[in-house]
Amino acid sequence: MVAGSLLGHKLHWERPSTKGVYMVQEVLPTRREMPAQRRSIGREKHAEQYRTSAWYDGSGEIVAGADNRSFCVQATYTLEATVKLVDGVFEVGNPTLAELYRARGRCVAVVDATVAELYGAEMQAYFAHYDIALNEYVCRAWETDKTPDTVLTILKFLGKDGCDVSRNEPVLVVGGGVLSDVAGLACALHHRRTPYVMVGTTVVSAIDAGPSPRTCTNGSQFKNSLGSYHPPVLTLVDRRFFRTLATGHVRNGVAEIIKMAVTDDPTLFALMEEHGPALVVSHFATLEGSESLGAIADEVIYRALYAYMKHEGTNMFETYQDRPHAYGHTWSPRFEPAAKLMHGHAVSIGMAFGATLAVEMGWLSLGDRDRIVNLCRAVGLSVYHPILTDLELMAEGQKNMRRKRGDGGLWAPLPTGIGACDYAQEVPLALLEQAIGAHRDYCEQFADGGAGHEMYLSDLGLA
Repeated sequence: MVAGSLLGHKLHWERPSTKGVYMVQEVLPTRREMPAQRRSIGREKHAEQYRTSAWYDGSGEIVAGADNRSFCVQATYTLEATVKLVDGVFEVGNPTLAELYRARGRCVAVVDATVAELYGAEMQAYFAHYDIALNEYVCRAWETDKTPDTVLTILKFLGKDGCDVSRNEPVLVVGGGVLSDVAGLACALHHRRTPYVMVGTTVVSAIDAGPSPRTCTNGSQFKNSLGSYHPPVLTLVDRRFFRTLATGHVRNGVAEIIKMAVTDDPTLFALMEEHGPALVVSHFATLEGSESLGAIADEVIYRALYAYMKHEGTNMFETYQDRPHAYGHTWSPRFEPAAKLMHGHAVSIGMAFGATLAVEMGWLSLGDRDRIVNLCRAVGLSVYHPILTDLELMAEGQKNMRRKRGDGGLWAPLPTGIGACDYAQEVPLALLEQAIGAHRDYCEQFADGGAGHEMYLSDLGLA
């Protein structure tokens, strides 16, 4: 890391010549480098008839030491997770879910209360048509419900006191981002790993939280701090659900599309610049709009999903922290609950601030920073909140995130252009304060100070 002056002058931080590399780290010797210590390798071969689940597999080996006092176990875990865009998931002409549950004779489902009110009759008619029993647990899933208590309640429904779900029986989860997080975590805990199918009914759950392996619940003053890595075995994305969302919820989810456009996909960014406002107003061409806008909506959703899962799905356990989809999520987990912001607005504020920080570090041009901020504002997302000036809170957020990311560094994703990013291992306090001041001054040009539409939980009746 290149040090800068801390004597009150403006700091300039240079990008490293090698992407994401700031220091040399010690590499411990591997087993192959210590042949003298190897005695024998044992591998267990398992017959297919003993396999627990169709979606999970694993293998391993045990290496005995020459001293008869030690051994080393190495194991691998393999899973299969599929994501599909579908039309009319609960229309009887679509057999996708029926083919999955027909042989089991029942479907155990955890359903968001609002979704049950709007689509419950359609769900029941669907499973009745295929002569599949539907056992539902309907629950409210607001941000304030994202607690360990909610997870325990779902576990009771899945367990012996409820439906007694077996270890290879896929639970159906139908709802938004909060439900995907807490129900996914409940499935991770039930029998230590029970498969589930996710039908995302919001933009967030359809393109981000739904297919994500990071199931979770909130901890004290820090979002998503308790959880497990457990992705759905199947994610079905049907944008027809978006037609019944409040526009504020549509806008909230668009932030997760923009983060992937900024860090990974310049074509997606260009599509959002041209069509983003129309997609928000039309609820992704489900309320109004031409056939061509519908095709654009499908392309935007697919591109966002593919870019996200290209990094999230292939780094399933966050083994590495070069994660572009964490853009906008470095400081926001701390200031989002403190300011009671909608998640998407907290992310967009984090993205806009991160873009200004990248400018201060010399990583990003002013023109590209302006494009990022202007796109967020064009769809009604926030780009500034006064809570950013609480330096103690922001520093605490960095400390929390550094621990969450393995204590090897902050590794904050920051844009280096449209469709590209790099990772800041550390953001010293002086640089953080400098960037906060620069972003505050930059946002003073906006009549609304950088505020977005319906940016607070209370604006959508969620607090």
